[in-house]
Amino acid sequence: MAARLGVSGRSGVPTAMTCREAIEKLAEYLDGELTPGALGRLEAHLEVCAPCRAYLATYRKTTELTAKVGRVEMPHSLRRRLRSLLSDEIHRAP
Repeated sequence: MAARLGVSGRSGVPTAMTCREAIEKLAEYLDGELTPGALGRLEAHLEVCAPCRAYLATYRKTTELTAKVGRVEMPHSLRRRLRSLLSDEIHRAP
């Protein structure tokens, strides 16, 4: 996604938000935590940026699916072996 400076279809006002900025605001957007100004800028950007709309749809679906998946506890024996492996690797590093 490239940085974009589009024009809002509703007001004709520049969105002045890049794709990077939009993506950084998505969690706050979905949680309803954006200020009115930030919300307006993001929605104006989404109106003119199809890649960011697609990213938002994917982000929504991903959070929906991960919420459905319960946390699985790692078996104690596997955790012990993993710690041992990592410790060995750390001690071998120059």
